[in-house]
Amino acid sequence: MTGLHAVVFDFDGLVIDTEWCEYATAAAIFAEHGVELSLDLWRTFIGTTDHPHWADILEADLGRPVDRAELVPRRRLANWECARGLEPLPGVIELMDALVAAGVPIAVASSSPADWVVAHLEERGLLDRMVTVCSGDEVPRTKPDPALYLLAVSRLGVPASGVVAVEDSVHGVAAARSAGLRAVAVPSSLTSGMDFSSADLVVESCAELDPTVLAGLVGRTEP
Repeated sequence: MTGLHAVVFDFDGLVIDTEWCEYATAAAIFAEHGVELSLDLWRTFIGTTDHPHWADILEADLGRPVDRAELVPRRRLANWECARGLEPLPGVIELMDALVAAGVPIAVASSSPADWVVAHLEERGLLDRMVTVCSGDEVPRTKPDPALYLLAVSRLGVPASGVVAVEDSVHGVAAARSAGLRAVAVPSSLTSGMDFSSADLVVESCAELDPTVLAGLVGRTEP
């Protein structure tokens, strides 16, 4: 595709809707302790790891320590089990396949750790489509810091100006734009309604995207 050098996908909430699993499994632990985990607060965490651990928030709400050695592994397992049953979101596989068929390299840049992202991509047969997978444990700071996208562009060996990021979070869009990429926002079940005015394009699902649409975003003059 003329001008379109690569497309970089976020993972959580964009490829599969793991964001709801993340919230629901933490909220269940809070409910066991008789307190509520604010959904509005949790939404501000989406797309980044630069926020308090949920156990810190629980302890602050309770005013006492909790048994992290038991709660954290149990919640982690529940999160894995919840996410394992999720299918890719609408249009994701079709868009990836269309890009590959058009000769456009694709990658993933996620604030989540590599073991989480790679395992889920592999389980769904998507890993072999990727030129590279960049994860939060490879950079000093995650989104909205641009480090993940700068790493992805470096590994792809292409200019950032010819790359489009596909994101579901405000933090992700900010990271992509700071790194010099174009950004498409595909709000998830938890990020819908947030301010995505900094994105170059906002769509309801990846089913609205194809290589031609993405190619139209690169090289255009900034408003």
